[in-house]
Amino acid sequence: MATVRAVCIIAALTIVTLALIPPQWVAMKLGWPVQRKFPLLWHKAASRLIGLRVHQHGQMASERPLLVTANHCSWLDIVVLGCTKPLSFIAKSEVAGWPIFGLFAKLQRTVFVNRQRRSDTGRVAQEVAKRMAQGDAMVLFAEGTSSNGNEVLPFRSALVGAVHHAMNVGDEEVAYVQPLSIAYTRLQGMPMGRFWRAHVAWYGDMELAGHLWSVIKEGGLDVDLTWGTPVPIEKATNRKRLTRDLEEQVRGMTIEALQGNLPKQQEQVQA
Repeated sequence: MATVRAVCIIAALTIVTLALIPPQWVAMKLGWPVQRKFPLLWHKAASRLIGLRVHQHGQMASERPLLVTANHCSWLDIVVLGCTKPLSFIAKSEVAGWPIFGLFAKLQRTVFVNRQRRSDTGRVAQEVAKRMAQGDAMVLFAEGTSSNGNEVLPFRSALVGAVHHAMNVGDEEVAYVQPLSIAYTRLQGMPMGRFWRAHVAWYGDMELAGHLWSVIKEGGLDVDLTWGTPVPIEKATNRKRLTRDLEEQVRGMTIEALQGNLPKQQEQVQA
């Protein structure tokens, strides 16, 4: 039965994808504002079909320009975040060459960075700064890789600092960085625990196709998104201290979520 369900989900996702690719491609070519909306529609459809329940604690900041710095557990993070608001992502350059997912990332208007070339950071910073100045909320997975879902890895300060400098923030102009915690907490309504979190987490040398099939086949996932307090970036902001503070906030929020200590009265649920 689970296999039949997974096949039906993939078929439905294929139909939705084929329906949305042409208008999104046209919107991107012509620069229409609706290009921010089509990915949101796709992720909403995908989250419902897969069986995600997204619990939001707090909300994304309304201030702009905005950079969101989040921890990273799985490819599923993109769907989880993408179904909440119009967002664009910063991803490693290898993603652009992945079958299917590379196309999705490009249609999501992802900014790609080659982490093997230090000189590429400046180019990416300028592109991210331009997009932020245009009103796009950009998401940076600040660990630089995905974790096992039970911990938050050290944040990398290079791109956070590069965006800070590229924005050329002055005394009367401020950009914002908002920490965000992603925590997968329940599977089929039951607390997931450290052992079962590997069902969702995609890291190391895990095969993408097999992991994707397993997640779609099982479904029934609860994920908690905890939005931290937006931090203004000013000209004198120290990037290393800022990155360390963001990391500590995300780690603290993630621990609270994994331990089930988040206040229910502040929760917004998106099925």
